[in-house]
Amino acid sequence: MRYIELLGRVLFSTIFISSAFGLFTHNQIALAVERGVPMASVVVPFAGLVALSGGLSVLLGCQTKLGAGLVALFLVPVTLTMHNYWAAQDVLVRQAQQVQFFKNLAMLGGAFVISYFGAGPLSIDAGRRGPKRPDVQFLDEADLAEMDSAGYPVGTKRAA
Repeated sequence: MRYIELLGRVLFSTIFISSAFGLFTHNQIALAVERGVPMASVVVPFAGLVALSGGLSVLLGCQTKLGAGLVALFLVPVTLTMHNYWAAQDVLVRQAQQVQFFKNLAMLGGAFVISYFGAGPLSIDAGRRGPKRPDVQFLDEADLAEMDSAGYPVGTKRAA
């Protein structure tokens, strides 16, 4: 099961890493200008850096919660400005942009989940934390019934 989280991170991050490089091209900047993005020649490459940084962070599981936050920071403005299907005049363009809009919403949801739960056991973050130890031991009623008033197991000899 521990490989599932790693596979999820790989699949999730791939789109951000691979698409980030396109954000440094003249074509993507021109498309952003056409869509009304202010200062597109600065904003679009910056968005590429944010997407690449966030994607690599999630992929490697290094500062994963921050990386997922960067992905979310990338997705919100891109979704609202580049995939505003409600403004499209052509029916086919509207449908295509609506698909892209809701795909981005789904990825935003994934970024929120990753930013909450983190990378999982096969990650740099997990290696930094060390072995997983339970912070709290939960006791059920049977365990509590076998304890004396001081919280020691019944019959335990203690120094006076």
